[in-house]
Amino acid sequence: MYALLILVPLASSIILNLLPKGVNKRIAFGLSLALSFLQALFIFFPACPVWKTGARTLESVFRFNFFIDNLTSVMLLCISIVVFVTLLASRKFIESGEKRGSFINVILVALIGMNGAVLTRDIFSLYVFLEITAVSSFILIALDKDILAFEGAFKYIVFSAVASVLMLAAISLLLLLTGSTDFNVIHALFKMQPAHNALVILAVGLFLCGLFIKAGLMPFHGWLPDAYSSAPAHISVLLAGVVTKVAGIYALIRIIVSVLGFTAAVQSVLLLTAALSVILGAIASLTQSDFRRMLAYSSISQVGYIVLGLGSGTALGIAGAIFHIFNHATFKSLLFVNCASVEKQTGIRDMRSLSGLAQRMPVTGVTSVIGSLSCAGIPPLAGFWSKLMIIIALWMEGYRVYAFIAILGSLLTLAYFLYLQRSIFFGKLNPEFKDIKEAGFALTFPAILLTAIIILVGLAAPLLLEKQIFTLNSIWGG
Repeated sequence: MYALLILVPLASSIILNLLPKGVNKRIAFGLSLALSFLQALFIFFPACPVWKTGARTLESVFRFNFFIDNLTSVMLLCISIVVFVTLLASRKFIESGEKRGSFINVILVALIGMNGAVLTRDIFSLYVFLEITAVSSFILIALDKDILAFEGAFKYIVFSAVASVLMLAAISLLLLLTGSTDFNVIHALFKMQPAHNALVILAVGLFLCGLFIKAGLMPFHGWLPDAYSSAPAHISVLLAGVVTKVAGIYALIRIIVSVLGFTAAVQSVLLLTAALSVILGAIASLTQSDFRRMLAYSSISQVGYIVLGLGSGTALGIAGAIFHIFNHATFKSLLFVNCASVEKQTGIRDMRSLSGLAQRMPVTGVTSVIGSLSCAGIPPLAGFWSKLMIIIALWMEGYRVYAFIAILGSLLTLAYFLYLQRSIFFGKLNPEFKDIKEAGFALTFPAILLTAIIILVGLAAPLLLEKQIFTLNSIWGG
């Protein structure tokens, strides 16, 4: 049944390219929007007879070794939400029908790559789907053929190529050690290998470095700020909202928990890298005047929280990390949508040249405040609960220095977002922008939708925690 999430986008892309150009231009956007919406429905209503009928038809021809658990469901939901928002935002930025068709095709390929990465249970297949996601991301970054976009895409290609070499080398070593690329086989045989085995240590180290690069964690982050800031505004929503979460963070969680397991050395590396990312990413954000670059460094910092939760090695910490993936997908997508709105209406990203925009763009201003507060971990918004779970997990496990680092990171996050809000939305309106207005439905509706998700999840979180819905068993279990 899960093959539908790969085969339907693939078939849609093929059909769109076979249709006459006039028909393609008319239906491409609606079809891709429908696919992302249907994917969300698939997560909430997996027993629907429509899916089962289609799956039986396809599975009579195709065979895939896919499996879905609740972690996969969380990731598929994040993918569907962020792709849906990205497609809506693109309506404001892509006016050419031919260019929109090219954009839709690449988005469908990215959707195939991300869905495949979270569904597969084979380490080599995971690598292949991550590469599909990466290649489509390169194209999307350079879609406008701007010189800065080419530079950002090139940096991403170089760093991603290094990551790919490291991951392939690690996969080769794992195949040599275990004779298989299946997650379960590697995990079973890994337990039989002595912890001091040099090949085991080398394989783990290479794979972790590759995933750190894909995730944009410090000190492997060199590509991320340029890629986020030079990509078209609507593409930044996709990159920040879900691409790095699938390509780096999801793969990291899956490989550590399902394949490699926790050791003292692995936990130490995870915690140290995460702490550097949380603090240095937040400090770098404080020094930025470019709206998008500030959000890019903020993403590095927030991804650090996810890895802190993973590094705790506890059920609560891992559950908090997974919850924070979802929260980051929503509040960071919201902030990049707001950035796109400001950029579209003013043509400016330098925060020093903007002020008082909330008077002319109230929806953007209000939703930006809510997204910022959730990112900073202010109750009762969704971001507070996932950060609280991570901090408690670190404290209970004895990692109290890292718990204090997590709290300090949230204070720094609040500081740079207060600066952002004051610089762009508060204060006296710049006379230059007295005639601007909201960016329109294509950008305000995604902002309202994401804000509603942040508020509703935040309000519902205490009840869900009380009923133990956010335990590791409930999130990780099949």
